[in-house]
Amino acid sequence: MRTGLLRIIGAVTFVYGVATAYRPALLARPTGLVDPHGAVGVHTVTVLRPLAWRDAATGLAMVLAPEGPALATAGAVRIASDVGDALFFGAALPGWFRRAGAVVSAGAWAGLTAASLAGGTGRANGGQPWNTKCARSTRRVPHRGRTVPRWKPGTW
Repeated sequence: MRTGLLRIIGAVTFVYGVATAYRPALLARPTGLVDPHGAVGVHTVTVLRPLAWRDAATGLAMVLAPEGPALATAGAVRIASDVGDALFFGAALPGWFRRAGAVVSAGAWAGLTAASLAGGTGRANGGQPWNTKCARSTRRVPHRGRTVPRWKPGTW
């Protein structure tokens, strides 16, 4: 699990959710859910604000969840939300271009989150800092009346 990337995705999701809840036109205009004059209807605002708060809550959970099962669950909720957005917006938006855009956008975020959950630590040596192969042991041994670090065998 790439914790740092999951936290970044969560922070971006949180900011976007809060901004969209405050100004639903951020989501309504690109998806074509506006009237011919570009205004967002009252009913559209009523539907989009809960979606925005869902994104904000999911993003905040991804930022604040401790590493492990809680963060994985928050990421899974984000993926499920994105898949639902892709399915339902992809079926209901006006025009094929807007439907395709919604599917690609939601699918990309779901894929990025899934890759972050499935990814390793990004380090070749199992998550340890790069210099541990050559570092001294933390165990100290007595030597001629003083304590000195003990070298790990085979390290240079």
